[in-house]
Amino acid sequence: MTGTDPSNAAARVQTKISVSDPKIMVNLLGAKDEILRLIERTLTSDVHVRGNEITLTGAPADNATAERLFSELIELIEKGETLSVDAVRRTVAMLEQNTAERPAEVLTLNILSRRGKTIRPKTLGQKRYVDAIDENTIVFGIGPAGTGKTYLAMAKAVQALTAKQVNRIILTRPAVEAGERLGFLPGTLNEKIDPYLRPLYDALHDMLDPESIPRLMQAGTIEVAPLAYMRGRTLNDAFIILDEAQNTTPEQMKMFLTRLGFGAKIVVTGDVTQVDLPGGTTSGLRIVREILQGVDDVHFSELTSSDVVRHRLVAEIVDAYARYDADLEQQATQSVHAVQGRAASGGRPNRRR
Repeated sequence: MTGTDPSNAAARVQTKISVSDPKIMVNLLGAKDEILRLIERTLTSDVHVRGNEITLTGAPADNATAERLFSELIELIEKGETLSVDAVRRTVAMLEQNTAERPAEVLTLNILSRRGKTIRPKTLGQKRYVDAIDENTIVFGIGPAGTGKTYLAMAKAVQALTAKQVNRIILTRPAVEAGERLGFLPGTLNEKIDPYLRPLYDALHDMLDPESIPRLMQAGTIEVAPLAYMRGRTLNDAFIILDEAQNTTPEQMKMFLTRLGFGAKIVVTGDVTQVDLPGGTTSGLRIVREILQGVDDVHFSELTSSDVVRHRLVAEIVDAYARYDADLEQQATQSVHAVQGRAASGGRPNRRR
């Protein structure tokens, strides 16, 4: 229950929020009031807590922002969430974007649960990506490291398998560092391939009982293989994920996409800023949007540094590299223009003959 009481001036008012459940108030404040302190630093309005009542003092617009934040946080708690500093930061970030989606809905969208651990989107961009996977047959998840592109796609694949929407999961990556010619590497074929596919195995262990994975792989229900193994196949009733797709050539990308069979779904993930292909080789992921533009049932989800769910420094590193690359591109453009201008002037200026 809230109420607004004009105090001493038209510019500042008081808004009161009553929290009836003491457990919600305890969660809202956080251990040693750490969440309350974060909220106080975030909001423009002054925040005062006494008993079960929160008093906001500030401009009407600032109080409205604060009231909306508290409303979303209280709803998160009511839905069974234990508030964390990270959840508060993500709620604030979503409210600042002023989108139709509500933080309490985004942060409580469960994809998969196992042994008390729940996988769910943690940002608005991730939620839209997950929704796109539900709504489209082919989805491209493009974005920097740490945005959950592959992890969320795999969670959706396991969810689809569990719900019997598909009969199998196929996970693939290009083994680009060895040029997909693995003969010179030591060990058996599996040992040669393993380093390129290990991140996919690691994610599977988060989502399934580890003892069930060998059985599912032996039965062909889950297949983890290099991209070259996809050639010549038609994949029906499968959830297929191509990871590290920035390291595919245009020909490989076409080969992979045309493996799509009936009842199948494809998710392609990659980061176009981290291409490891040999110099001069075009990335299939960089040009596929232009090629497939206007094709129905194909969706491109762009994830950004604001969707990074690793350490906060990862987002800052992504942004720093983006600025660096932009500066290099600008310098290169200026250099080209300078050379063209010099050529147009007929050679060096003021040159004695």
